[in-house]
Amino acid sequence: MRELVIFFVLFLLGSCSPVQEKEHVEDETNVTIIFSDSLRQKTDFKPAPLYAIDSLEKKIITAGLVNIQTLIPDIIVDVRYSTPNNFMQRDMYGSLARIYLQPSVAEDLQKSQSALKEIDSTLSLYVYDGVRPRSVQQYMWDILEMPIHEKTKFVSNPKNGSLHNYGAAIDLTIADSSGVPLDMGAEYDDIRKIAYPRYEKAYLDSGLLTQYQVANRELLRKVMKAGGFWNIQTEWWHFNRYNRAKARELFEIVE
Repeated sequence: MRELVIFFVLFLLGSCSPVQEKEHVEDETNVTIIFSDSLRQKTDFKPAPLYAIDSLEKKIITAGLVNIQTLIPDIIVDVRYSTPNNFMQRDMYGSLARIYLQPSVAEDLQKSQSALKEIDSTLSLYVYDGVRPRSVQQYMWDILEMPIHEKTKFVSNPKNGSLHNYGAAIDLTIADSSGVPLDMGAEYDDIRKIAYPRYEKAYLDSGLLTQYQVANRELLRKVMKAGGFWNIQTEWWHFNRYNRAKARELFEIVE
């Protein structure tokens, strides 16, 4: 009889809150296991590094210029002067990974992108450079070892202020659906005369440029003209939106 009473008391104790607490613990354990499994499945996942805005970019933003990708999300950006892959063969911009232009110039660039998409929706403008603060321009001018008459073909004298310094000029090309730049017969920042639009016919006649390469350059000029830009005669990739006098009237140089 005494054993029966003990059994009955233990049965009552076992049917009360301690069991519920145990079930609650098991639920928490299950949640933890599921969470751990989820983490285990994502061990190869690495979050993208946070983008840090440095002093150069802060200067550009403070001057009122805009990141072109906020206005033209499908445009491709490759900031070459943030790498050694340019004719200066050194990093000029540091961590800058965005292209900035004056707001009105960015809006006109959007027109050029739209004009290109109307011709071929698989193509996109592919941008190398936009605003270039004069402090960077000065550094480029100082270290570029060329005779003055040659140097001014590729880097404007910072005393005068270039259209890049105003955020009113842009360097770019066209890319295909895979994001690969079209063949222009000369790479970006190529200082050889084969990159000069003024010599295209001569190079075409000699066979050093193909009709396909020239046609790609002509397409770039056509769609940029739709946004009000024009090409210079020593760089197939460089387009101005305003002349220097108009840029000076409308904008301030980004120092």
